[in-house]
Amino acid sequence: MQHLRIRPRPGVRGAVVVAVVAALTGCTGSPDAPAEPQPTGSADDAPQAVPEPTGPGTGVQLFQWTWTSIARECGEVLGPAGYDWVLTSPPQEHVLGEPWWTAYQPVSYRLESRLGTREEFAAMVATCDEAGVAVVADAVINHMTGQDEPGVGWAGSPYEHYEYPGLYSDAEGDFHHCGLAAGDDIAQYRSAGQVQRCELVNLADLATGTERVRERVGAYLADLVSLGVAGFRIDAAKHMPAEDVGAVVAGLPEDVWVFQEVIGATEEPIRPEDYLPNGLVTDFFYGRELAAFVGGGALDRVLEYPGTSTALPSEQAVVFVENHDTERNGSTLGYKDGADHLQALVMMLAADYGTPVVYSGYAFRTRDAGPPQDADGAVQDVQCAPEPAAWGDVPRDPPGAWLCQHRWTPVAGLVGWRAEVGATELTDLWVGRRAVAFGRGDRGFVVVNGNAADMTQTLTTSLPAGTYCDVVTGALVDGACTGDEVTVDDDGSVDVALAGDTALALHVGARR
Repeated sequence: MQHLRIRPRPGVRGAVVVAVVAALTGCTGSPDAPAEPQPTGSADDAPQAVPEPTGPGTGVQLFQWTWTSIARECGEVLGPAGYDWVLTSPPQEHVLGEPWWTAYQPVSYRLESRLGTREEFAAMVATCDEAGVAVVADAVINHMTGQDEPGVGWAGSPYEHYEYPGLYSDAEGDFHHCGLAAGDDIAQYRSAGQVQRCELVNLADLATGTERVRERVGAYLADLVSLGVAGFRIDAAKHMPAEDVGAVVAGLPEDVWVFQEVIGATEEPIRPEDYLPNGLVTDFFYGRELAAFVGGGALDRVLEYPGTSTALPSEQAVVFVENHDTERNGSTLGYKDGADHLQALVMMLAADYGTPVVYSGYAFRTRDAGPPQDADGAVQDVQCAPEPAAWGDVPRDPPGAWLCQHRWTPVAGLVGWRAEVGATELTDLWVGRRAVAFGRGDRGFVVVNGNAADMTQTLTTSLPAGTYCDVVTGALVDGACTGDEVTVDDDGSVDVALAGDTALALHVGARR
C-alpha cells in the first residue's frame, strides 16, 4: 500500500515566490506596490498552464532545528519561497549527550526532546500547515538505544539496553539477538540476515516482525498523525524487512505518505526497489552519481540518470544532494564543496527526476559534532545570517554556525523556479564542454557552467520573449530585478555570459 498526501499550495507560485525570495536577500520595495509581475510581449506568447507534479513537491530537511524555529521558518520563509514540506529531526525522547546522533537513539515515544516539548511540536505543525507547508517527521522505529549502561532519557524516562519500562522488554521477545556475528553487530552487509536481524552499531534491534512491537510503533506514528503530521521518513528502513515496514505503514491513514531510508549499494542483497510497494524510497545512488557527474564536468549525465540501472521510478524516488549522514561520511557533496555543491543543487532542482529534498544544517568540524546547545543540552533556536548567501559568498567552514542553506539566494531561487515549471517536460538541451543548458518547456530555462573559465554562448529556448531576472542572483520585486537581467529575443534565443563555476536560471514568473 502506498500513502501519499499532496497538499495544494494556493498563493505561492509565480510572482509571490520570487517576491519572497527577493525579500530574503534584503531587497524589498514598497509594500503598496503590486506583487504580480508585468510580462512583456503579446498574449500569443503567454506560457501554458503549469502541469502539476505527481509527487509531494519540494522538501527541506531542517536538521536539528527546534520546533519553535521551524514554526517561524514555515511562515516567514518556507511557505512563501515554494517549499512544500519540511522534514524534522526525530521528535521522540532520546539519550542524553552532545552529538547529533543522540536523536537517533530512542528511550521512549514521548514527544519530549532537546528540540522542544510536545506542545511546541503541535504548535509547529499547526503553524506550518497554515503556511501551506506539510510536516514530515523522521521516525526511528528500527531500534532503541545503543547504550550498554542503564540511564535516563531527556524527559527522565529510565532505560536499560533491552528494557524500556512500559514499552519494550527483552523478556517479552521485543528484540532481535541474531547470533550471526560477534556481539550481535552487523559484520557483513552481503548477508541480508545480518543486516535485518543483527544490531546496527550496538543499537538494540526491535523485532518488528512481532505484533507486539508493530502495535507500539503504530501507536507512536498514530500519535504524531493526530497532531497533524503529514508523513514520515522511515529511518533505517533497510534494516527491517520490507514486509515489516509495510505492515506498520499499512495502519496509517490513506492521506499520510512515507518515504523509506534504504541505502542502496552494489553487490548487496537488499535493494531499494524491494521497498517500493510501501511508498517512496530514498535514492542514495543519485546523490553519489550527482557528485561524480558535477565533479567530473559531465553535467549532462545528470539528466540521463533516470535511464540508469540504479534509478527508481521517478514518482517514487526521493533525491538529495546531501543529508545529515552523507555530508559527514563524504559520500556526497556538501557545503564545504563550494561551487560544485551549488551546481549540484541547481541540477537536482532543475531536472525532472524524483522528489527533491534540500538539506539545511549547521557547520561542523568533527563527525559527531552536535548543533549549538545551551548549558543544559537543549538545542538553541536557530539564528540565520541577516543576508542569505549569494553564489560567491557561501560559507565554507564557520564552526558551530547555522548555515541555513535553504535560504541561500541561488537555492531559494531554484526552489521557486521548480514551483513555477511544475512537471513541464525537459526541452532545448544544449551540451558544451563541462557545461549544460536545458529548458522546461516554455516555463523555465537553466544554464550551468562547470568550467573555471568564463562562458559566452547564444542558446535557443522555448521561453516567451522578454526581460527576465536570473533567480540564481536575485528575484523580481516591484517590477525590477534585484539580481542580473537576461533578455530573451523574439525567436527564443538568449545570449548567455556566465563566469566560471556559476549558473543561471530564468522562469516566466520572473519576467519583467
